[in-house]
Amino acid sequence: MQHDQQGDGSPMTKGNSRRPHRLRLILISSGLAFTLVGGAAAYKFGLFSDIGDPVSFGKVQATAAAAASDVPPEVRMPTGPAAQFVRTYRLPDGTQIARTTLTGKKSGFTGDVWVWVPKEYDDPRYAKSGFPVLISLPGGRGYPTNYWGTGPGLGLQKAVSDGAKAGKSLPFILVMPVHNADTKHHFDASDIPGEPKMGTWMVEDVPDFTKANFRTFTSRDGWAFMGSSAGGFGAFKHVLKYPDRFKAAIASGVDIVPDSPLWKGNTQAMDENNPEKLAEKLINAGGPDVYINFQIGTAESGRDKAEKFMNDYGRGPVHTRLQVIQDGEHNGKSYVRGMREGALEWISKVMKGPTPEPAVR
Repeated sequence: MQHDQQGDGSPMTKGNSRRPHRLRLILISSGLAFTLVGGAAAYKFGLFSDIGDPVSFGKVQATAAAAASDVPPEVRMPTGPAAQFVRTYRLPDGTQIARTTLTGKKSGFTGDVWVWVPKEYDDPRYAKSGFPVLISLPGGRGYPTNYWGTGPGLGLQKAVSDGAKAGKSLPFILVMPVHNADTKHHFDASDIPGEPKMGTWMVEDVPDFTKANFRTFTSRDGWAFMGSSAGGFGAFKHVLKYPDRFKAAIASGVDIVPDSPLWKGNTQAMDENNPEKLAEKLINAGGPDVYINFQIGTAESGRDKAEKFMNDYGRGPVHTRLQVIQDGEHNGKSYVRGMREGALEWISKVMKGPTPEPAVR
């Protein structure tokens, strides 16, 4: 939240310009006290901050790019052009969330994208390493914001940081785009005929943007989705539809089939974006293998639908798992708790992580 401060800028008139010396000392002392005490409080509560300032990521990658021949073939260095980011939040560990506006070249859609990178990303030991990407989709309207990026209090970034520190999670780059085109409709994370191409936005434009700005991996082993509710539907649908590009998904409180009224009965287009149809197609094709971790809280509905999908389609190349969140509700805090309790560790085992250069002795 931004706090606008306005001081009293009214000019001093001749009638009040001569004040007793003692009063002047009191005012000066009071101002000093505010500077020392109130100023600290102001910083604590964000009245003075660097929110909105330009920010860049990857301070160490310029050196690595200069020695591109030493970069492993599995690593894709940023291709550019570089996006213009502004800082939206700084976490206690010094990491930061930043926002940019992206106009997708393939979808034609323009929306905001939030990004967070772990501390390891700017560690010189990782300057020539790629990092896994977790494209994180919100529930609800998902426009014009993405609550994973605008609500750090949900704890997603800290869960990844804590997990990486404990050796239970990879240090993922979190890319958090809007996932609907307006506040009135759900687009089922799809290219619904006659509507904005939100499927292309998420599987083409957002990954292209990420490759342009960050050190990533060339293979699908470094690309995954997570999402909640409608975002969870998009997360596991994209993995099933494009298993050559994405390997895994954490899908929380999830819908199982497309249900937007915008389809208007277009059965063929719906089937092309139906996880059940996509899973059956992948099974019949024999792969590639994908990994889907459903998360359901015991205080919400939907577990029966997730378990039915797992029973019907969790075979062959479609690997499924259920993270049950005790007393978990249909909200982001519960789903982050589930990620801490097992889902992050699970997805980290099937994804590719960064490799530090050996320490020089």
